[in-house]
Amino acid sequence: MAGPAFSATSTYQVPNHLQPRIVDIRDRFRPNEIHVDPGQFALYWTLPDGKAIRYSVGIGTAGRYKSGTFRIRRKAEWPSWTPTKAMIRREPHIYAKHASGMKGGGMNPLGARALYLYRGDRDTYLRIHGTPKPQTVAARVSNGCVRMINAHVIDLYDRVPNGTRVVLH
Repeated sequence: MAGPAFSATSTYQVPNHLQPRIVDIRDRFRPNEIHVDPGQFALYWTLPDGKAIRYSVGIGTAGRYKSGTFRIRRKAEWPSWTPTKAMIRREPHIYAKHASGMKGGGMNPLGARALYLYRGDRDTYLRIHGTPKPQTVAARVSNGCVRMINAHVIDLYDRVPNGTRVVLH
């Protein structure tokens, strides 16, 4: 990996238990969907024949994780980021300085890739995205989004087309 992803994560060794792996899943899940299990800090990219790729994720802190069914309507490499008005209102000491946005790369909170979750044509401001802080995965850490290790979100991004159904359980 080169560029900002490497510089932001080069000292972090991903523990074996956080590495993606193929797992068996329940028959009721259709192939080519994303399912997030917040209790397990896991995102599943479903495959044919009752299999899925399981990725470890960070999720929204208490009260900020929103379950529901969504569609990916936009994907971005090294996305720019702007905190929401609610984030700025809650924690101005952290987010106000970024109110006009932050370009992609480096320490941008969206990391290497972002998958934008929509309901119909409406952007929900929920994302599945990378992070420059991989050590925060497998915990309740975000403002509501699903956070992944950069190398893992790059892999998922390459597999998932726009229009993919996403279920946050």
